[in-house]
Amino acid sequence: MGLLDGGAEEPNSKLRRYIVSGMVFALLVWLGAWWALRFHTEKETVESFLNALVAGDTQRAYQIWRPQPSYSYQDFLADWGPQGINGPVKSYRIETAQQPARASGVIVVVELSPFEKFPDNRDTQKLTRLKEVRLWVERRDQSISYAP
Repeated sequence: MGLLDGGAEEPNSKLRRYIVSGMVFALLVWLGAWWALRFHTEKETVESFLNALVAGDTQRAYQIWRPQPSYSYQDFLADWGPQGINGPVKSYRIETAQQPARASGVIVVVELSPFEKFPDNRDTQKLTRLKEVRLWVERRDQSISYAP
């Protein structure tokens, strides 16, 4: 029998290989799921907020925002109301979410559209009316504010 000739493999080493391969596969699946869902709660909070704005329910959106006492409902309407700086919000798209190093919250980048249907990439005239907003979602209480 030569050095490169294959011989019969022992059953124990075959079982060991399957166990190790299965554990590595499970670890990779777990890491992939964690990576995909790591900002799920914060994105859901922003979606709830924006869905309330799209529906025209600014009171509900203000509650989801969880403002500081110095940020009144009138201030909120000046920012997010139909004639506000970021309004009217008729549709939106969440672009990214990221957590700065050692930060207590997550930055969620959102594109806001004044059109019922979010414009596709070929409609350049409508794309110029989109607004990009960076929202800060605090992880401990899911309050929203503008990103620093």
